[in-house]
Amino acid sequence: MDDTISPNQIEETKIFLGLLPIFGSTIMMNCCLAQLQTFSVQQGILMNKKLFHNFEIPTPSLVVPPLIILLSSIPLYEHLAGIISKSKNLSEKKNPFKPLHRIGFGLVLASLAMAVAAAVEAKRRAAAEHNVVLPVYWLGFQFLLLSFSDFLTLGGMLEFFYSEAPESMKSMCTALAWCSTSMGYFLSSALVSLTNSVTKSLGKEWLGGINLNNDRLDLFYTLLCVFNFLNFLNYVYWAKRF
Repeated sequence: MDDTISPNQIEETKIFLGLLPIFGSTIMMNCCLAQLQTFSVQQGILMNKKLFHNFEIPTPSLVVPPLIILLSSIPLYEHLAGIISKSKNLSEKKNPFKPLHRIGFGLVLASLAMAVAAAVEAKRRAAAEHNVVLPVYWLGFQFLLLSFSDFLTLGGMLEFFYSEAPESMKSMCTALAWCSTSMGYFLSSALVSLTNSVTKSLGKEWLGGINLNNDRLDLFYTLLCVFNFLNFLNYVYWAKRF
C-alpha cells in the first residue's frame, strides 16, 4: 500500500463507491423527465390548446406546468411532514420520511407517469385517426406524477448523499444528485437514437417522423415504463444494503 494513502482515505473511498449504485438507479427517472419535456411539446402542437374562448396556451410554455407543480409541492410536503412529526412526537428537524423511502416512491411514480403518458398518447393517436383533437390538459396527468417524482427523488438524493458521505466528501457526494440529472438528459438522447436504430431495422422507426401521428410514441413510453420498473427493482436491491 502506498504510504501516502491513509486508512481513513480508503474507508472514505469505499463509502463513496457504495453510494454509486443509488446514484445510478436515479438516472432513468431523469431520462423520463427529459423525454416528457421534449415530446410533450410536440404532442401539444397536435392538441387543442384553448383553455378559454379567446385564450390559447403557447406550445413552448407546456414545460412550465411541471415547474409550477414542483414548486407548489415543496410547501405541501413540508406541511405534511410537520403534521406527521407532531403526531409521532418527533423533533421538528427530523424528517419522518426517510431519504431512501422518498427516492423509492419517486421512482415508482416515474414508472407510473410513463404508463399514464403511454395511455394518453395512445388515446390521442386513436382520436386523431377519427379527426378528433384532444384537449391539451390530458397531458397534465403525466406532468403531475413526474413532477412529484422529481421532487421526491431529487430531495431524497440530496439528503441521502449528504448524510451518508464522509465529512471530506460531502460537497462532491451532494453533487451526485445533479450529475444524475445531467446524465439522465444525456441518456434520453442516446435512448431515442438507439430506439430509432433498432426499430428501423425491424421495419419502421418509432420516433423517426415529423408528425407524431405517424410515430409510435406510445410504445416508446411503454418501453420507458418497463425500464423504470426494472430500474426500481434494481434500486430496491441496493437500498436494502443501507
